[in-house]
Amino acid sequence: MKSKTIKFRDPVVENVVDKFVSRSDVGFAKYGQSMHNERTTKQKDLAGYLNDIQEELMDAILYIQAAREELAEQEDLNILSVNSPLPGEDLEYGSPV
Repeated sequence: MKSKTIKFRDPVVENVVDKFVSRSDVGFAKYGQSMHNERTTKQKDLAGYLNDIQEELMDAILYIQAAREELAEQEDLNILSVNSPLPGEDLEYGSPV
């Protein structure tokens, strides 16, 4: 395994790099080899990689949709809580809720 020292000027970039390294560790633990080894020993061909990419992007679309639905539900709850009377408070006729 190679070791490298990197100076980061941007903590966001550092966080992403850390996640890449962590993700690589998870993959190695799960499959017992690196992607480099998988590629160079021809255990997966280009069609296999393209299929993996397609499946990952399909999953990403599902995550985006779920996040949008979660955000919409949170916004609905926020609107309700802002417009709802406090306990013991009555709404007056003509109020927006």
